[in-house]
Amino acid sequence: MAKRVAIVGGLRTPFAKQGTVFRDLSALDLGKLVVSELVQRTELDPRTIGMLVYGQVIPSLTAPNIAREIVLGSGLPKSIEAYSVSRACATSIQSMTSAAEAILAGQHDVAIAGGADSASDVPIAVSKRLANAFVEASRAKSVLDKMKIFAALSPRDLVPVPPALKEPTTGLTMGESAEKMAREGNVSRAEQDAFAVRSHKKAARAWSDGVFADEVMHVIAPPFDKPVAEDNLVRKDTTSEAMAKLRPVFDRRYGTLTAGNSSPLTDGASALVLMSEERARAEGREPLGYLRSWGYAALDPNDWMLMGPSYATPIALDKAGVTLKDIDVVDMHEAFAAQVICNVRAFASKSFAEEKLGRAAALGEIDDDKFNVHGGSIAIGHPFAATGARMVVTTLRELRRRGGQLGLVTLCAAGGLGAAAVLEVA
Repeated sequence: MAKRVAIVGGLRTPFAKQGTVFRDLSALDLGKLVVSELVQRTELDPRTIGMLVYGQVIPSLTAPNIAREIVLGSGLPKSIEAYSVSRACATSIQSMTSAAEAILAGQHDVAIAGGADSASDVPIAVSKRLANAFVEASRAKSVLDKMKIFAALSPRDLVPVPPALKEPTTGLTMGESAEKMAREGNVSRAEQDAFAVRSHKKAARAWSDGVFADEVMHVIAPPFDKPVAEDNLVRKDTTSEAMAKLRPVFDRRYGTLTAGNSSPLTDGASALVLMSEERARAEGREPLGYLRSWGYAALDPNDWMLMGPSYATPIALDKAGVTLKDIDVVDMHEAFAAQVICNVRAFASKSFAEEKLGRAAALGEIDDDKFNVHGGSIAIGHPFAATGARMVVTTLRELRRRGGQLGLVTLCAAGGLGAAAVLEVA
């Protein structure tokens, strides 16, 4: 029997809208909180942890290796190997599979993986001329020399430089790329809004039914004295009529993407505990499930950049030796409603399979009852590096609830990247 990697535990913080309850916490703060809590909840002996793989997408100027800083800052043994990864929105899938590879190679038996991002803690840089002036001033021998260096700067040189929002290759933001997909794919505003309402209603129901209770920790964040217990982005009472009133944000004149049918800027963190199947069995653990296979794909970002799920999913399915019909729960990252709709159509398209994938048959249609059953990133939020692990935990728990065996999680990511993983509970 092939070796398997067990997912023995998973947890996330609530996901919070940028600039709200987590505004004073960094990605590192959130990562330390969720990892520490997960170790306690799983009653994991920290001395058994061999490695920690963690990621973030929004870069940190003070803690560039977030994985190692989590180890050093959360009371874990300093001997734990740790490194950071980034694969845009699929970052915590990357951290999971990187840890799984180490386990399958026999390097470690126990690992922690995950990701965190804080859209509230965006690094602001200075201009190149101002940066050079600081360097020159540090070498100047007198105050007068320092003053001369800074006197040569213009007011424009003093303006802060925010992170770039556009893809260097395409010159488009993610939202503009999704607008292109909606326009060229004939995805209407009404379809997008209806899908967004679906996401919010399912997420609201999941919270009211207690589905997320064991997946989400409570966080006390300064300066608040009450714990943050739920995602604060879910629009519990939203309607298609309310969605229709929102204005387009990426193409204000002709666009169809709004703040309502797009995933919001979010703060949050997630983490998983992975073990070799043998180690989990030796410790008498009942895993949430197992990582059966995974696949990554890349496509030309000048095409439909957010079609990654349609390219990565067949790779993961083939590696698992299954088809889409065998999958009991499908969870697709909701960067934008338009992106999800385009990918769902591509799954069912024979021409897409033939022309883009070189396959004779379509992947198949996704049963709506199996698809994003508790909402997705549009409603729950999307702290870039944390989303994948959130999806893994929710999918495994849902498989157990409905007595299913196989689950699929799949994500698009910036740069024309895609990721998919097949999970199993038997």
